[in-house]
Amino acid sequence: MRTLSELVDKEEPGWDLVKEWFKNAKNHYEILPRDDKRAEKELIKAQVTTRSPMGAVIYETGGILIDHGWIRVLGSGHPKLNRGLIEWNKGKSFKDDELPQYLLVADDVIGGYFAINAGAFGCDMGHIYYLAQDSLEWENMECGYSDFLSWVFNGDIQLFYKTFKWNTWKEDVTQINGNQVFSFFPFLWTKCDNIEERSRKPVPIEESFALVMELQQQLQKRLPID
Repeated sequence: MRTLSELVDKEEPGWDLVKEWFKNAKNHYEILPRDDKRAEKELIKAQVTTRSPMGAVIYETGGILIDHGWIRVLGSGHPKLNRGLIEWNKGKSFKDDELPQYLLVADDVIGGYFAINAGAFGCDMGHIYYLAQDSLEWENMECGYSDFLSWVFNGDIQLFYKTFKWNTWKEDVTQINGNQVFSFFPFLWTKCDNIEERSRKPVPIEESFALVMELQQQLQKRLPID
């Protein structure tokens, strides 16, 4: 285990690069201030240096809210987003001292999850995958963490979520916290052309993630064997 002093890079901090992205950002964002002790603890758990953008986000922020809170990029935790990156992954992508097969790094208010591939999704290690709620499948975004961060600040996220935003989404998102997502009925993976025709309610993200994992397993069991 590397110590905090070994993990904090003062010569080439990744935070300088991240600041360039949000300084020129096209998308609305909010940098959540860090709690020093929590940031230090989370960085030591992650064992990544602050030279990397991921280490910088963990150490320098409590998290980042994109597009009025539609996307939540995990940092070290904050009252608005009360989940540190490693804290959130424990029991999901790894247990105890296991090495994670993927690492959850961000999520959105409709229950979609962004994860770094560490072997679970194939040989393209380091690629970001998105667990889409309309398919319940992990989809390769064909980029790494740095490019993902650049995308949330400057990419066309409106196009990415075009069919999932309802008329009052912005007002509704302000009424939930970073530990909640919206649950839809009919579910987003069922056929329904208009998002306005689905009812929705906020639920704990823990509950949503557990349900998605269970449904994924059920669907895989039903797939025919070649």
